Amino acid sequence: MKNVSVILLCSLLLGLSGCATNEPKMTPLEIQSMQSRTFEHPKDVVFRSVVSVFQDLGYTLQDADLETGLVTAESAASSNAWFRAFTGSSKVNQTRATAFIEQIGGESRVRLNFVEVEETSSSWGRDDRDDTPILDPAPYQNAFERIENAIFVRSAE
Repeated sequence: MKNVSVILLCSLLLGLSGCATNEPKMTPLEIQSMQSRTFEHPKDVVFRSVVSVFQDLGYTLQDADLETGLVTAESAASSNAWFRAFTGSSKVNQTRATAFIEQIGGESRVRLNFVEVEETSSSWGRDDRDDTPILDPAPYQNAFERIENAIFVRSAE
């Protein structure tokens, strides 16, 4: 009888874990639209503004190349001491950000990408990493508003 109960409980849990969420999926075009903005300024002004905004947002620059227009940065990492104490494993979270800036005619197009990164390692030497794209429009809107302000300041000088 105990075995039947255990099997039924396990079957129920497996069935529930396989249920689909009702979370709407964004199309690639919707994601690109959320992550992109065009500015009526030269690439060098926009590039410097993006770099400045990433730093203002607390990111550490990993690479920034004006010629290619690519900027990569990451936030400070945070560790979970409770997770380590209870599991013997460590978990580190941080956000990685990239920007691609290209000159198109007299305008500059910026595409941002923010990704939540969670890295775990166990006391047995196994490492795992989970990258989750940030698809909430708020961080992108915030960054683009700050970039627009930084462009305004640089253009006024």
